[in-house]
Amino acid sequence: MPRLVALDLTGGPRFVDDLKRVLDDGDAFLPLDQRLALTDRHRLARDLGASVVRTVDGDVALDSGWPVESGDAVVMATSGSTGAPKGVVLTRDALRASALLGSRRLACSSATHWLACLPVSHVGGLSVVFKAIDNDAALTVHEKFDAQAVTRAAHEGCTHVSLVPTALRRIDPSLFERVLLGGSRPPVDRPPHVIATYGLTETGGGVVYDGLPLDDVEIRIAHDGEILVRSPTSMRAYRDGSTAVDTDGWLHTGDVGNFVDGRLSVAGRLDDLIKTGGEKVWPDHIERLISAVRPDVDICVVGIDDPEWGQRVVLATTDPHLTTSEVREIVTSTLPAFHAPKQVVVLTDFSRTSIGKIRRGEIRREVTRLLAERE
Repeated sequence: MPRLVALDLTGGPRFVDDLKRVLDDGDAFLPLDQRLALTDRHRLARDLGASVVRTVDGDVALDSGWPVESGDAVVMATSGSTGAPKGVVLTRDALRASALLGSRRLACSSATHWLACLPVSHVGGLSVVFKAIDNDAALTVHEKFDAQAVTRAAHEGCTHVSLVPTALRRIDPSLFERVLLGGSRPPVDRPPHVIATYGLTETGGGVVYDGLPLDDVEIRIAHDGEILVRSPTSMRAYRDGSTAVDTDGWLHTGDVGNFVDGRLSVAGRLDDLIKTGGEKVWPDHIERLISAVRPDVDICVVGIDDPEWGQRVVLATTDPHLTTSEVREIVTSTLPAFHAPKQVVVLTDFSRTSIGKIRRGEIRREVTRLLAERE
């Protein structure tokens, strides 16, 4: 019976060799985030039903494991930006489809040299590995993102890379032929060869490039604005047997968006919607406006419970010089006044996932706590 093997390894040649070995043996693998503490990594392996943890020193058997289905390739722990991580099961066919469709859109070939510098425990990093394997292309895998190492890799022949916006700001993107950008809101001034991708762990990574679905990927907007995806790259199930895919094959993403001039525009998560004074406000709309004026400032817009308005719009930032009046002036120059934050709260740091995605829920709780202390 196929097993789930947890790979407790840093990104690099050893990781790639071991994942190939696991798949050749007919098993599935679970890449463990090396940013977690050792006890947390092994707890995650047990929670997701791994039978073995593979380390640089050998295999550690677990007595809490349960089998995977034949054809399953990987269990990916979601980033946990909206709660506890889930185990997303992707099949071998889904991984092949993801690699094939993405490589086809990018016109990749065996001459392409991919650099994987995002965590291989995240689908954005792992998908690079499979794109290279699928094309029999050169592959360089780093243990973690390091701007100087990424620059060296480009000078040494790497042509394609997958990044998140935080990492993009720290390198010269012109060093690469193509840059895939995912994880969070792309910068407004990104170069044309930097491709903004949309996708989830549940979709096997990016399935929409610069607003256009990949071949064989269908996108539909539900009546409530939710983005639905039907794709050969999508998950089979969660590890607990539940699924986000309905009986017609549509994956319910939990994201809201629409099509603008034929391209998908993502407004945010369904549960990020702020309802203030009977009006609906999407944090992403406000954040884009402010970031266009203050691109180097960390910001996060949240809705805080309010007895008069239902919720009030509040901006969290790590910049103590960003004022409420400045923010309101920026926002109201384009949007109606009810979008403008009523307060600015300064935090010492933002809670983020392993790839830098803001944990909006945790920031909302911290802002609520700080405001309550002021009252």
